Amino acid sequence: MRNDVWPLVHAERRALIADLERLDDAQWATPSLCDGWRVRDVVAHLVDVAMTTRIGFMVDMVRAGMDFDRQNARGLQRARGASPQETLARLRRVAPRTSTPPAPLDTRLVEEVVHGEDIRRPLGLTRTYPVEAVVRSLHQQARMSASFGGAKELVARVRLCATDADLSIGEGPEVRGPALALLLAVSGRRVALDELDGPGVGALLPANRRKLA
Repeated sequence: MRNDVWPLVHAERRALIADLERLDDAQWATPSLCDGWRVRDVVAHLVDVAMTTRIGFMVDMVRAGMDFDRQNARGLQRARGASPQETLARLRRVAPRTSTPPAPLDTRLVEEVVHGEDIRRPLGLTRTYPVEAVVRSLHQQARMSASFGGAKELVARVRLCATDADLSIGEGPEVRGPALALLLAVSGRRVALDELDGPGVGALLPANRRKLA
């Protein structure tokens, strides 16, 4: 995978840091779009992922008994720090990093965009994402299996058509809407479904699809 993803990833980290700097402690405790995680938890997850290396990921998975959810939870606690401001300071420190778990590099962009919305939407914050960042994230999700938080199987059943970008992916009944809403929907975020229409929208609701975490 091309190495040119990092400028986009770093830009998203900087934009999120700028938004987080305006939060008070109560806002850090706001429930995010990730079930069971508050805003601060999602930020801690992003810190942990930014620090993760390919070897480190495999070591952590072995220690977690090859349980992905347990590995995520352990990483979150490790990265959280004693206060919201410490969590934010840790995000600032890791923002320039280019380390990655054993996954395609564009998954780093998916993490930043989708989790950025997991944080912003409950807080009423908005960001105009670069079109390239959202489109590349959608293409990556379309290539990734549902067992790893992607939408490969879903895209085999519907056609995703962005109304604000030159993007059409998949085969089947059409789902139309903004590229960001399509990305969130295929990543398991029901909050974006109201922004979509078309005969394929119902296919975005399978209960057994793994949500990106």
